[in-house]
Amino acid sequence: MSFESILQEILDQCGGGLGIALMGADGIPIVQLTAPGTGEVPNPLGDEIGTAGVEFARILSEIQKASDALNAGPMHETVINLAAFQLLFRTVDEDVILVLAIAHQGNPGKARYLVRRHLVSLREEL
Repeated sequence: MSFESILQEILDQCGGGLGIALMGADGIPIVQLTAPGTGEVPNPLGDEIGTAGVEFARILSEIQKASDALNAGPMHETVINLAAFQLLFRTVDEDVILVLAIAHQGNPGKARYLVRRHLVSLREEL
């Protein structure tokens, strides 16, 4: 199974998925997919899931530094709730992070479950 097919499955099944990407720790996207808008409601993210990763990479780095200062171990998951959508960041390995944008009317619990369920497959593809 390829990165694209795994990410597409998560995006399609999570309910309210707007976009998903695998990115390096620096925020540069490896693979990214976006969902089209539905009817007259455009996707508020457009095709900018990769940009979201780049913009939030510094914040994720700061979260990891804070975690290290507390001897709490590596970051596994972070959710950022914005006015337009939610961003779920999940560590795949030391250098790769998955970012998933979910609409507020979506199902973030199911999204988190699907991401965790597909972590092994993503790691195998690396």
